[in-house]
Amino acid sequence: MLLSSSVTMSNILSIIQIILSVILIAGILIQRSEAGLGSAFGADGLSAGHYTRRGLEKLVFNGTIVVAILFAISAFASILLSR
Repeated sequence: MLLSSSVTMSNILSIIQIILSVILIAGILIQRSEAGLGSAFGADGLSAGHYTRRGLEKLVFNGTIVVAILFAISAFASILLSR
C-alpha cells in the first residue's frame, strides 16, 4: 500500500468524519426553521401556511441530507474497521 504506517485508514476516516460533521452542522444551521417555538408548545402549525423550498434553499436542504447519509456511512465504516 502507498500509505505510510502513520497514515492508516482509520485516521483518514476520522478526518473525513470531522469534515463531514462540520459541513453537516453548517448545513443545518443555514436552513430556515419552519417550526416556531409556539408549535413546540401546542400551537397549530397551520397558521404559518405551507412552505416550499426553492432555489438555493432546496440545494442546501438536499445537500444536508446527502452529507448526513455520508456521515452515517463513514460512522458505520469506522465501526467495522475498528473490529
